[in-house]
Amino acid sequence: MNAQIDSRNNSISIPAVESPKDSSDSKSILPSKPIESPNTFKGLSTPKTTPQFNFPKKEFSMTGGEVFGNPGELYTKQLDKHIESTRLITPEEVEQRNGSRTDQFFGDFKSKSKFVNIAYRDHGAVDGDLIQVRVNDDVVVARVFLTNSFSGLKLDLKPGINKIDFVALNQGESGPNTAEFIVVDDTGNVVSSNQWNLATGVKATIILIKE
Repeated sequence: MNAQIDSRNNSISIPAVESPKDSSDSKSILPSKPIESPNTFKGLSTPKTTPQFNFPKKEFSMTGGEVFGNPGELYTKQLDKHIESTRLITPEEVEQRNGSRTDQFFGDFKSKSKFVNIAYRDHGAVDGDLIQVRVNDDVVVARVFLTNSFSGLKLDLKPGINKIDFVALNQGESGPNTAEFIVVDDTGNVVSSNQWNLATGVKATIILIKE
């Protein structure tokens, strides 16, 4: 089958129609010219300037108001405190803080005296330290409250060994058990004197040998 191309021109021409002229003789409305003033700029009002206020300057501080010559000084002090709290302490420092956990022996002394006076007191703060006094393992003073003033007893010496023990019954409120003792013979001569820092239950010993 053969197709035939339609060559006829079927377009329709529509003539232009002029619109009726507006009978009203209108005038173009133009916007009125804005009144310029010193405070306007291109139609926008600018705020009036006010005098500048001078406020005192306060520097920001992380130190709570404390002033240091060197800003790193605060942190250096904090670091030093941390190192001090974590460093290893010597056995002597441990004993000073907590009291000796080992019985203390303060020596043996020879004497020809018939008796001796034994006095003792708290050489630190009065915080409730209590001791017990024994002679040759016999309790002669069951309980003594230590103050800053000396108190004590008169001890008749037996021939041979007279072992005197001072036993720490507690460590007071601040610890350790701190005391000072002095032993004076019947002629007024000091036989021995010393101090101790003891943990609870630990004792300090002195031996007097009567010749």
